[in-house]
Amino acid sequence: MSGDILARSFGRQAFELSPENYQSARPPYPHQVWDLLRKRAGLRSGIAILEIGAGTGLATEHLLDHEPRRLLAVEPDRRLAEFLRARLHRDEFEVIEQTFEELAEAPQSFDLVVSATAFHWLDAVPALRRIHALLRDGGAVALIWNVFGDNIRPDPFHEASAHLFAGHRPSPSGGGTVQTPYGLDSQARISDFEEASFQCELPVMVEWTLTLDPPAVRRLYATYSNVVALEAEKREALLDALEDVARADFGGVVTRNMTTSVFIARRK
Repeated sequence: MSGDILARSFGRQAFELSPENYQSARPPYPHQVWDLLRKRAGLRSGIAILEIGAGTGLATEHLLDHEPRRLLAVEPDRRLAEFLRARLHRDEFEVIEQTFEELAEAPQSFDLVVSATAFHWLDAVPALRRIHALLRDGGAVALIWNVFGDNIRPDPFHEASAHLFAGHRPSPSGGGTVQTPYGLDSQARISDFEEASFQCELPVMVEWTLTLDPPAVRRLYATYSNVVALEAEKREALLDALEDVARADFGGVVTRNMTTSVFIARRK
């Protein structure tokens, strides 16, 4: 894959084509994520949580299960925000349809800030400095990614389909490229935290696999920002080709390597 990286601003409307498909096609986060947030980030009942880039609520629903006093979700994508409001009804839950940069909340308003597979759409250090100001003393930020592929384990489907993405603009997430994916670049993420005056713990990487049939391959890739960025005709042709590869070359069973990374840091 080559070409210019998609602009960060594209993330504000990259996923609104079909929130329903995003919700059903994207895999959930492993249970270890919530164990880590309980043990290391103070996830518990009665706290105030800010979630950045909540999407359709794949992480939000688990945060709500912990009965926070308040959960404010920032989601700039209009259709995703509407979908999220309709899907999760709680008195303590609020969705704001704006960018994180536009958020006007008082300093030290939150005990925990979470961003799940979304933070790569922000300018990291300025965003972390804003988070630092929004957290109460001792508060924590948790950045989470579900990463498709890790550049270490063999990934036959990626190798068989990489030519279909030649010349396409990659996402800031770095997935599907030769570079280290954003959510797996521990050194860079820790450096960002330190520059923003956070005390960062060692990240945790959870390796697992995702098994897909050809229609599930199509649904999943239809949620990728670099696929959404294509013109409709080219997008459908690409999805047709991916589904064909899954059926013809993999006997209808595709296994993708997954790594879920969890970065937790505390306000000094």
